[in-house]
Amino acid sequence: MTKRRKSKMISKHKEFIQTLSFFLVTVFSIGGLIIYLWVYTEIDETMVAIEIQKTTFLELNNTVKELKSKIESLNRVDRITSVAKKELGMVVAQPESITVFVDPILVENWVD
Repeated sequence: MTKRRKSKMISKHKEFIQTLSFFLVTVFSIGGLIIYLWVYTEIDETMVAIEIQKTTFLELNNTVKELKSKIESLNRVDRITSVAKKELGMVVAQPESITVFVDPILVENWVD
């Protein structure tokens, strides 16, 4: 082989290696950017989902507080008395006293 031919082959070989390295760098760069965008999109979607769940939690928590407040207002004695009188026609019972007479003979003969 002549020197000229050898240098031409070396030159072609170097050009091929440069072209291949440029191609590989370009492919890996584009692949890396695509992976970066995919990860960024997933993180963004996750953050949106977390915000939605947080908002839903706060709304449900407020609803629970409102229901507890309503239960407490329905359990008040004055409200129950009012409903019993007006809607059910009930009256307040008059207090009575009960007297129990005990036979003294039974008390004396009582055995524990």
